[in-house]
Amino acid sequence: MSEFNQPIGGNDLARFSGPNTFMRLPQAQALDGLDVAVLGVPMDIGTSWRSGTRFGPKQIRAESAMIRPYNMATGAAPFDSLQIADIGDLAINTFSLAESLRIIKESYDAILTHDVIPVAMGGDHSITLPILRAIAAKHGPVALVHVDAHADVNDQMFGERETHGTVFRRAYEEGLIQPDKTYQIGIRGSGYAATDFTEAQGWGFQHFPAWELWHRSLKPLGDEIRRDIGDRPVYVTYDIDSLDPAYAPGTGTPEIGGLTTPQALELIHALKGLNIVGCDLVEVSPPYDTSGNTALTAANLLYELICVLPGVTAR
Repeated sequence: MSEFNQPIGGNDLARFSGPNTFMRLPQAQALDGLDVAVLGVPMDIGTSWRSGTRFGPKQIRAESAMIRPYNMATGAAPFDSLQIADIGDLAINTFSLAESLRIIKESYDAILTHDVIPVAMGGDHSITLPILRAIAAKHGPVALVHVDAHADVNDQMFGERETHGTVFRRAYEEGLIQPDKTYQIGIRGSGYAATDFTEAQGWGFQHFPAWELWHRSLKPLGDEIRRDIGDRPVYVTYDIDSLDPAYAPGTGTPEIGGLTTPQALELIHALKGLNIVGCDLVEVSPPYDTSGNTALTAANLLYELICVLPGVTAR
């Protein structure tokens, strides 16, 4: 028997049954001995348009039951070399964004006292700010790979400074990220002014708008980002709305002209070798995902992210 946790196989227990954990992995009550902790942050009180991301973690887990342990494209076998478990959901405050962000930060502080890589399922993108606060407290300012339709560098929204659209301005101001090692990929759509993106470029952020990536393989871009980051600690945050709504309609702020799922896979595959110290996938809104395809895609992208974590071996 393997010394590592394994997902329950489809021939051992029908995929429509069993635990509602990511890939039907064991649910852990403690972090001792884990290399990777998968967790949910079921929150949508930081959104500005369509709600529903509070249901994201549960639906991503449900759709992940179809995923098998071996990556046939890359040969990655994460469950043969890392101890991975689902540690459940953080107990956020449904009625208070500020309190929820505090809870996330303190929860991550506790998680990161262990030598574990946290992999979060959102939830709206506001969850990433307190996560980065905890990550930076442990690792110092990190490189950031941010895949998203939106730059999320607003100064405020409705007078609030901590929302899903202000995350990376706050992260820059607080010194949580390395500006010249911050890569925003897939940004697009309309704006309030012609300067919406240029201010962050002035900070050092590197922008790769979707319209410059249409009909292109993202492997060369991923390879260049990997070489540029080197061995620095890096955090990867993946907003599902980076994908075109044809692939991921179930999200709060959809924008046409986005990335394709093959491009998403190419990009993630190319990040193998980075010193990833944490990652998240956010903004899946099941009420707008009538086919379940958005959550299915999100579950697979999370699996692909796990497959490029440090220490994953290949078969």
